[in-house]
Amino acid sequence: MRNRNKLTIFILALAFAGCQKIDRPALGEYLKDANPPGGPLKFYVAFDGTTSDPLRNSVDSVRANFASSNPLTFINGISGRAIQGAATKDKAVKYAGPNDWADATSFTISYWMKNVPATDGEPEFHFSLPSKDYWHSSALFLLVEKGGPDPGNSTPTKMACKLAIKDNWVEFLGDNRLPNCLDGNWHHLVFTYDQTDSKVRAYVDGVAVPYTGNGNIVGGGSPMGPVKFWNSSRDNLNAFVIGGWNKHVGGMADAFKGPQDPWIHSYSGGMDQFRLYNKALTASEVTALYNSKR
Repeated sequence: MRNRNKLTIFILALAFAGCQKIDRPALGEYLKDANPPGGPLKFYVAFDGTTSDPLRNSVDSVRANFASSNPLTFINGISGRAIQGAATKDKAVKYAGPNDWADATSFTISYWMKNVPATDGEPEFHFSLPSKDYWHSSALFLLVEKGGPDPGNSTPTKMACKLAIKDNWVEFLGDNRLPNCLDGNWHHLVFTYDQTDSKVRAYVDGVAVPYTGNGNIVGGGSPMGPVKFWNSSRDNLNAFVIGGWNKHVGGMADAFKGPQDPWIHSYSGGMDQFRLYNKALTASEVTALYNSKR
């Protein structure tokens, strides 16, 4: 009987403990996910890994998408570490792809760069999305024109560049060159495309760059509408290249290599905080990225 009474008391104690109010932090005190599943940020590489493996140190943290090749070195970035483009201009970082960002109808490309005009006088490529749907074997790339005297070339205070989107071009040349990007300091560079008006907008250090032309996609003479980077099949997209062009990475099938011209050089400067969104960020959202060094 004594043992039975002890058991009864033990069970009652447990029940009482289970009914007690337990202090929990308010919901607002929990950390909030800056990019919930299905959010607009589709690809993000901070280059902040601290391992001895350059592939792990350059992972796309949105989907744990590790680089398949990374021959580049690391330097101090705008926030943490960054990659240093190849001085030999024949190397770049390769990923299997930019995740489902390829299905975007509007988009934003955001990253930090630190560079000077190319000393050998040749254009450099910042990134590329290899595709066999298009004549240049790329659905997207940014080409920065060679350094040299005005007019038209890149200088420390005026970066001449061309953004190719599928078969269309937006040219930041002449009076539309981007300010201060090649003065040897870190600068935040953002390109947005909004399918509602078919316009590309550029921002440097959180500030929109005035565009003296109409700002529309050029090439076909008509609005592009929803972009979606593939035409016939997503299988026609292959890899995503940061710091260069298709030919600057290994393991690329001939159909995706594109032109092999010797003037096509990889990026020689520093690059950090590379982001791809499947929406056109607003001016205030771009400014927030710049202010937080993201």
